[in-house]
Amino acid sequence: MSRILLALWLLSLELGASGCNKPTSEAKEQGHREKKEAPGHDTKPEGSAHRDEPEHEELPRHVRLKPEVIEAAGIKTHKVERQALLPTRKLSGEIMADPDRSARISSPVAGKLEEVKLREGAQVKKGDVVAVVRVPELGRIHGAQAAAAAKARAARSNAERLEDLSKKRLASEQAWLDARAEAEALSAEARALSGQLAAMGSGSGGTSAPFLLALRSPITGVVVGREAVVGQPVAADLVLGTVADLSEVWFLARVFEKDLALVHVGAPVEVQLNAYSEQHLTGKIDLMGQQIDPVARTVTARVRLLNPEGRLRLGLFGSALVSLPGQAQGESRLVVPRDAVTEIAGKSVVFVRQPDDDFELHPVVLGQSASGLVEVISGLREGEQVVHEGVFSLKSIVLKSTLAEED
Repeated sequence: MSRILLALWLLSLELGASGCNKPTSEAKEQGHREKKEAPGHDTKPEGSAHRDEPEHEELPRHVRLKPEVIEAAGIKTHKVERQALLPTRKLSGEIMADPDRSARISSPVAGKLEEVKLREGAQVKKGDVVAVVRVPELGRIHGAQAAAAAKARAARSNAERLEDLSKKRLASEQAWLDARAEAEALSAEARALSGQLAAMGSGSGGTSAPFLLALRSPITGVVVGREAVVGQPVAADLVLGTVADLSEVWFLARVFEKDLALVHVGAPVEVQLNAYSEQHLTGKIDLMGQQIDPVARTVTARVRLLNPEGRLRLGLFGSALVSLPGQAQGESRLVVPRDAVTEIAGKSVVFVRQPDDDFELHPVVLGQSASGLVEVISGLREGEQVVHEGVFSLKSIVLKSTLAEED
């Protein structure tokens, strides 16, 4: 992230030196006046309700950067070439949480909710207190544990005293052995009660509120659900909330029976969500379900997706374009990496690196896609070098140039 910020700062210094050949505001105004004063130019009478407006400027087509800026922005290119695309299948599906990265918060014993700290959408860390339950039984167990620990200490002291007297033949050896056995029994009882408290989530040490049980999050993540209300009775099987680590999520695609022979584990996948239609997420099928849905007659194919920005919310619908195994079919097509294509002013564009290291903006018409590649129907020639890393940096300087010109 620091590298991108540095690159953008350097890019902003290049705006004045970029190859965006636009007329100055004075030249545009002068040209507009000359056009209105030219013979045969229609003009509106003074006070007319409508006046001609200057035409909107086109986007800059060229960007020139210094070598150090290109390196800082991490700009890399890919040669435009022809190749046959793999056949694909389009599968619908949705985003789900990884069960191994999710946790349901519940109380190990019955009680009454005293406090709830679960807030949907809030981040929590492993060990954070998320709820407090009042459990009357805890007070009795704390008292029994404290009493057993005190009796064990007294019994050990008495056993040590009798051992010393036994060595001096002032007490029988049997009395010492009986005292030692009693001390060990009381110590075992105290340990058992401490283990019971630990299993319930309460410490065995002294506490100012022995009746209160703090429920802690077992994982680090975000709160995705809450079913708890302060004051409600709590049973051991009641789920109070759900915490999930959404840094990685699943896309569960539905495979129809007719496609089961074609779709396999390890197949490359491009996922496109309805909420973010401009974004294409790449992954692989890492698991095929073993049970057919009796209603939809489909099998679930699981695709693991990284979610570093947290944009992938649970339940989002979309589609997965799965590349089928085997050799590519059909005629060779002009293709570029999917990452090379971006959208500016509602148009799909790519940046082409020229021999003099200028970057030229090319609007393109796209066709089919598969395995991270997309077909270019028009807008490029075979052999040209398109930017596939650092596209965001070039897009930013184009948009900044446009805003600066409008100002």
